[in-house]
Amino acid sequence: DISPGYCWSFKASRSQVVIRLPAQVRPAAITVQHPLKKSSVLGDISSAPRDFTVSGVEEEGEEETLLGTFSYDIEKELKQTFPLQVREVCVGKRPGQK
Repeated sequence: DISPGYCWSFKASRSQVVIRLPAQVRPAAITVQHPLKKSSVLGDISSAPRDFTVSGVEEEGEEETLLGTFSYDIEKELKQTFPLQVREVCVGKRPGQK
């Protein structure tokens, strides 16, 4: 179900999402957005992310680099942007990789 309040559902309090990028990038920030309480089918926003970390790898199998630890505040704006704490890293496929 892709209705507001049902997307990115996790069965545990700690979960992981992996996004594989088709090209190498130098990320600067991550933006998280959650729907309004009134637009949620569930009638609440308890499924909004709270504390989360963002890591990156340059190539599959390499060690992860922690890019930042953040907290989404459900009392603030629905769309929140978090500047990454490490900016020198490239993540995703290197040019020429399959």
